[in-house]
Amino acid sequence: MTQNHPALDRAHEHAARWLEGLDTRAVNATATLEQMRARLGVPLEEHGTDPVQIVDDLAAATEGGLLGSPSGRFFAWVIGGTLQSALAADWLTSAWDQNAGLFATSPASAVAEEVAGAWLLDLLELPRDASFAFVTGCQMAHVTALAAAREGVLRDAGWNATQDGLFGAPRIRVLANATRHDSVDRALRFLGIGERALIEIPTDGDGRVTEASLRSTLEADSGPTIVVLAAGDLNTGVFDSFRTLIPIAKAAGAWVHVDGAFGLMARASKSKRHMLDGVDLADSWAADAHKWLNVPYDSGVAIVRDREAHYNAMTVHASYLEASHEVRDEIDYNPEFSRRARGFALYAALRELGREGLSTLIDRCCAHCHAIVTGIGALPGAEMLWEPELDQGLVRFLDPRPGATDADHDARTDAVITAINATGEAFFAGVTWNGRRAMRVSVVNWRTNETDVARTIAATQRAIAELAR
Repeated sequence: MTQNHPALDRAHEHAARWLEGLDTRAVNATATLEQMRARLGVPLEEHGTDPVQIVDDLAAATEGGLLGSPSGRFFAWVIGGTLQSALAADWLTSAWDQNAGLFATSPASAVAEEVAGAWLLDLLELPRDASFAFVTGCQMAHVTALAAAREGVLRDAGWNATQDGLFGAPRIRVLANATRHDSVDRALRFLGIGERALIEIPTDGDGRVTEASLRSTLEADSGPTIVVLAAGDLNTGVFDSFRTLIPIAKAAGAWVHVDGAFGLMARASKSKRHMLDGVDLADSWAADAHKWLNVPYDSGVAIVRDREAHYNAMTVHASYLEASHEVRDEIDYNPEFSRRARGFALYAALRELGREGLSTLIDRCCAHCHAIVTGIGALPGAEMLWEPELDQGLVRFLDPRPGATDADHDARTDAVITAINATGEAFFAGVTWNGRRAMRVSVVNWRTNETDVARTIAATQRAIAELAR
């Protein structure tokens, strides 16, 4: 510790205390909205405040208002923790304060992204000459990749979207299944394609696109087409059959985009990579790094096979921008102009894990998810709706009263989730799946261990018992 930067030293103390307490602190937020507003909503003073005092005040004011999402017992959404090296690199990123828009504005940032991007392409066995972008999350990864897709399919239809926009352009249709993530729809709104361009592809009972349904949907119309396939359904973790479906879409002239928010990383697992057989045949891919790669928010990855379409959709030129002709300028592939050098944290995480470490992390998370879902599903009053094939599973809780209806079971499920979360032992969220309320179990955190699994099952058992009284 030094006395030259006392506010940073104090922030380190608070951060270390937070991390060291993750195993014992409640996973849920314990402070009320009124308390948060009262603590944080202080008057803005006329004169400044000492930085150390601000750090202390901020740590005190947020007590109880932070979810324990970095802990090993947070399963509500697909939220990872943060590896030690990635967190440290992220702190350095803030201290270095680089604008990672151009090689000229930060040579180290540009090269770190260049290297980390190449590592990812290699780990995921995707085309080594594909372009990529490190963005804020899978939402902007979709925007970036689908902007390239818009550029590509309209170019092939004889229209220059970059120069002429969308007014008067051939209509683009986007084919995706009904269980797609809402971020896909949102990306279409951002890009001016619009939600009405989206056509739902019928799926089988497990939510997968079938060969017959894709063929019939493709044949129902014509024109510039984008097909969105899933590498890991949000609730069940199932994958579309890429080896079968992508050639069908390509034969119809479609651009194939893969939503791989968390599932794409399973390609790095020795035991799970078969689930993504043929995914490398697609044209673009979107994923989050703040999920299974366990880097800090915000970090997403867009990968595009057609480098020219990607470049044309994103690049910008001005006389004051010192473009490089020897290395990759990030601004040519990202939607942001000034941007955080988020590549450092991703670079650090990949080095900390290595090939074997990432594979083991994925397998371990999947095993823990299976143990939690089957363990809870075996409890009296519980029912397993989806046995995990990857890291996502579903359970339901049954109303014990004679003649209980589906609505009663739905209410019971939500009540049990609330009761579990109130204990602070674990944290879950509910979802409506196939018309029924369920509790989602999602495991992507490197910290989750067998003790966390046992504590979570025990907390669920107690919550069920208490509600039965």
